Amino acid sequence: MRPLAIALVAVLLAAGCSTPRRDKITVACGASERWCAMMVKRFSDATGVEADFVRLSSGEALERIKAARARQEFDVWHGGPADSYVAAKSQGLLEPYKSEKAGEIRQGWADRDNTWSGIYAGVLAFCNNTKELAKRGMRPIRSWRELLDERLRGGVAIAHPATSGTAYTALWTRVELGGGDREAALGYLRSLHPNVLRYNSSGSAAALQAAKQEAAVGVVFSHDCVAAQEQGYPNLQVTFPQEGTGYELGGLAVLAGAHNPDSAREYVDWALSGASQRLGPLVNFYALPTNTKVPAHSKAADPATVKLVSYDVEVAGRAKQALVDRFSAEIARPPA
Repeated sequence: MRPLAIALVAVLLAAGCSTPRRDKITVACGASERWCAMMVKRFSDATGVEADFVRLSSGEALERIKAARARQEFDVWHGGPADSYVAAKSQGLLEPYKSEKAGEIRQGWADRDNTWSGIYAGVLAFCNNTKELAKRGMRPIRSWRELLDERLRGGVAIAHPATSGTAYTALWTRVELGGGDREAALGYLRSLHPNVLRYNSSGSAAALQAAKQEAAVGVVFSHDCVAAQEQGYPNLQVTFPQEGTGYELGGLAVLAGAHNPDSAREYVDWALSGASQRLGPLVNFYALPTNTKVPAHSKAADPATVKLVSYDVEVAGRAKQALVDRFSAEIARPPA
């Protein structure tokens, strides 16, 4: 080897440049496309770290993350109900990290072992198209029982729990309403099946189906219906089931095997901050913030006025695979 080449190699090794540093991070993002795009851009603007995202429903994200275990394609998982994060934790897919912002997060809204943190909360609701319901001789739906009315044949928009965290929240809500009876929960969804328009892969799609009168009512998180209203669909009305409803705790985690773990942790710190959690309304995202320094927006669901079930994220997460498998085998196959 020539002296100049030897000197160059020595300089590179001394500078720690034998392996190029990967400054970019990729986020598996489980919220709306606009919210995801805004979040990664604002993070890059604030930190100088380049970031991009792939929009995936929670079931899709979990499968992608699991499939890429040996060579992970994502650095961070951001958004989507935390019961999927519980399932990921049990499979060793998350990297524990206690953020410098952990003390600002509402008590009980983060994993005790610091593998994930709550980033927002959303309440499950009915997104009613009052015009379409009137055609069917019905008023806005206000109970799970009313959702079984035969006048709603083909008129209920909902996702599949294998791919959608929203749909799994609905399934686990029925478990809680039945006092933990999983057979009764599956029985209810079996009765609902004739009324389902089709099973979507994404939970938020039901709000748009209701908005466009493809369906009479969608089972969604309330902030998704509010976002559809603000897109110019005046016939939408949000209601909450009077028997009780569930809620999601949107998750955030560093992934095991992240290519750029330092920047992934920096992303988590930024996303948990008050500055980040104030951004949602800029893109019509009105979920409840988990940072105690950020007040809820006036258009967010008010837990004080809604009857909520006792939703144990850890128990729901551990039960997810078995329940979803039964739903897929006994009621409907996942969307292709």
